[in-house]
Amino acid sequence: MNYQNATLPESAELAGSSREMNQDTVVPGILKKHLAPKGKWGYLVVQSGSLEYIWEDDPDNVLVADPGHPIVIFPERFHHVVITGPVEFKVEFYVVPEGAESNALEGDRPGEAFL
Repeated sequence: MNYQNATLPESAELAGSSREMNQDTVVPGILKKHLAPKGKWGYLVVQSGSLEYIWEDDPDNVLVADPGHPIVIFPERFHHVVITGPVEFKVEFYVVPEGAESNALEGDRPGEAFL
């Protein structure tokens, strides 16, 4: 399995969260190329099962997220998830006060609805 080895910045403050989703209730926008909400970091937390996470600029490096291996979603980096079977998960959104991105990209941001 290919797991991410990243952590949120120490100064990250929780700003909001998606609802809990599963393979049947997943927000369709996260299954295609998208960005985190402007100025926010994401944190993909899987309660049960697993899913795949793909950075659009590194599509051959497929990451696995499961209950022991969350995914840190960096601001302004395109990505999508792939549902591979039964899964329960949510995405938390964090603000990093001194790390605000000034060069925001244009793209779909389905996480904006959860803030």
